[in-house]
Amino acid sequence: MPSENVRINKHISDSGFCSRREADRAIEEGRVTIDGAVASVGMHVSDDNDVRVDGKQLNSNAGTILIAVNKPKGIVCTTESDEKDNIVDFIGYRERIYPIGRLDKDSEGLILMTNNGDLVNRMMRSRYDHEKEYIVTVHKQITKAFIEKMGSGVPILDTVTKPCFLERTGGKKFRIILTQGMNRQIRRMCEHLNYEVVSLKRIRIMNIELGDLKEGEYRSVSKQERKTLFEMIKDSNE
Repeated sequence: MPSENVRINKHISDSGFCSRREADRAIEEGRVTIDGAVASVGMHVSDDNDVRVDGKQLNSNAGTILIAVNKPKGIVCTTESDEKDNIVDFIGYRERIYPIGRLDKDSEGLILMTNNGDLVNRMMRSRYDHEKEYIVTVHKQITKAFIEKMGSGVPILDTVTKPCFLERTGGKKFRIILTQGMNRQIRRMCEHLNYEVVSLKRIRIMNIELGDLKEGEYRSVSKQERKTLFEMIKDSNE
């Protein structure tokens, strides 16, 4: 089936690069090209066209697979086929996809998978403070001091973690929002404060939530979620 023709400003906006109004401004300023030729306001394009803004190819949603997975414990976020519990084989998706980032073997919850390497690179750039949210249960009662120390920064892996949001949600349970992706970060932070993680579940990555997705299942990320996500990462180019 041929790709649908849409106005150039809508095509740019749908890619998450900028708003339609900002797209029109870029077109008027001669910063947009279609297949190498300078675009004009009102022109129509399809996903088959090479549309660029300031020489950069749009990160169009077309052709990009993006799924949200509720990873169970025991599954490893790797593409290595030598690992018998790798997430690629576990999902068994019809096309080759790979995880965006990691969620350690002992943890569960939301992991995103895609076939778009550029999307992976943009989302993994830590300096843009992309949020990830977790629900954590530890082995003993949480104290006020624990919450304060976890939230202000903990020395692990020869550095100090960034300050983060932390909220106690039960006697031994808390919610935490990180903007870093250090190896086993939450577990190491808890260990430093003499707490042991009993369970760890990721419930959100940026604007995409785990919701009621059942363990071991996956869903396609919605068009609106994708649009919002691409808007959030549009500056993560370098």
